[in-house]
Amino acid sequence: DIIRGKDLYLGNKKKKLNGKETEREKLEKNLKDIFKKIYGELKDAQKRYGSDENYLQLREDWWTANRHTVWKAITCKANGTYFRPTCGDSGSPSMARDKCRCDDKPNTDPPTYFDYVPQYLR
Repeated sequence: DIIRGKDLYLGNKKKKLNGKETEREKLEKNLKDIFKKIYGELKDAQKRYGSDENYLQLREDWWTANRHTVWKAITCKANGTYFRPTCGDSGSPSMARDKCRCDDKPNTDPPTYFDYVPQYLR
């Protein structure tokens, strides 16, 4: 959600009262800088992404291309007790014991059913 620009996290609002950026504004600024560099290195980016200064479509495409790698990086050292149960031994959707996955395939795929569920419902 953060990468895709759809995160609900607003950061520390008290900093705004001091006339400084909120944590969320700093995060967005950093993400814009990162995706500006990626945009600059893409040969056909101007055609595909136009002049979107927030790079929202590029961010969405980057997430689609890299979600598996990010998921592996997040979960590589996490043991099975860290994750919520999602499916049972019988294959029914009740309890997963290995890193959010059923069967013997921990970390093979990120749970895609969360990608487009509104954040407040997860």
